[in-house]
Amino acid sequence: MHYVDDETGMVDTAEVERCLERILVYLDEKGDFSLHFIPDTEMRDLNREYRGKDEPTDILTFALCDGFEFPEVEGEEKELGDIFISVDSMRRNAESLSVPEDEELRRLLVHGILHLRGMDHATNDFAAEPMLREQERIMAELGFLFG
Repeated sequence: MHYVDDETGMVDTAEVERCLERILVYLDEKGDFSLHFIPDTEMRDLNREYRGKDEPTDILTFALCDGFEFPEVEGEEKELGDIFISVDSMRRNAESLSVPEDEELRRLLVHGILHLRGMDHATNDFAAEPMLREQERIMAELGFLFG
């Protein structure tokens, strides 16, 4: 189960729910998490507070499985954490990558779920980072690439 909150009013949350369902089924993930769409101003505050970077970023993920996993309780979904996506940064990414905003949004959804599952990357080099290669493989498998 997951919770989606759009503080910006600029996201089709029904479409986000459909995409999330496809991603979660594909990954056979049943964990519980929250997803928040926020403006750059709020993302900048979060990025400064938690990463020491005084600038907005496209996505921040706060995974609960960072080195410690809570025991699973039968009948309850495990808690995965929280994903924050800056709609402003997502739109800039789409423009700079010359991809539709819908594709970039789906990329960030996959990216956030992979982070919640414990994957990480040191750079944004799609060719060198296993997590980013996995992200793009999932995007292709699910038909999320529009180009």
